[in-house]
Amino acid sequence: MINGIRVKVCGLTSVADAEVAASCGADYLGVILYPKSPRYVPLDKARELIKAMPAGPKKVGVVVYSSTEELAQYKDAGFDHIQLHFPNSTAFFEALQWADMFPHDMLWLAPRVPHGREMDLAFLPVATTFLIDSYHPTAHGGTGTTGDWATFARLQARYQRINWILAGGLSPANIAAAVGEAHAQWVDVNSGVETSPGVKDHAKLRAFFDALKPLSLPPL
Repeated sequence: MINGIRVKVCGLTSVADAEVAASCGADYLGVILYPKSPRYVPLDKARELIKAMPAGPKKVGVVVYSSTEELAQYKDAGFDHIQLHFPNSTAFFEALQWADMFPHDMLWLAPRVPHGREMDLAFLPVATTFLIDSYHPTAHGGTGTTGDWATFARLQARYQRINWILAGGLSPANIAAAVGEAHAQWVDVNSGVETSPGVKDHAKLRAFFDALKPLSLPPL
């Protein structure tokens, strides 16, 4: 945690990158289990990877919803949290099944909300943590596109019992502005600290955390 701001470094594919992220102060280390992602790590290799990662930060498995049967395999895979990306139009009864499958604080929800639409607030009782990423019609995160910081700030201020994570195009160059405008207390960085998909730039990683150090946690 840097100045009260929790940081997740996502899209990790190597122990070396995870070690640098942890040494910088990362609270969470994310591994993507979605086969169509350029940062994809198969589940068997992901189990080995998170075991070799530094012990301090929590480990987050990032998945894209396809079925409850597919989702069930991640429950006992060794992750502290499962970050689930899903269409905002998903039927609420399906989300209730997720809540039955995972402990309440283990599940992080990341609804894919198209531009010009509001997140379906019916999902709020299902989890305590929500990640708000920039929308792309075909990709699930890691696009480098910044999100709607004003909408994020409004959601966080209105629903303060939820842990809101800001994602989407964050980098050393814009993280100070993002925290200031979005009032983000949790942030997720991925492509903004890479040399190529899944390969972190250690200098950019350090610069990202350095950019957080002068900041004061903004009021809600």
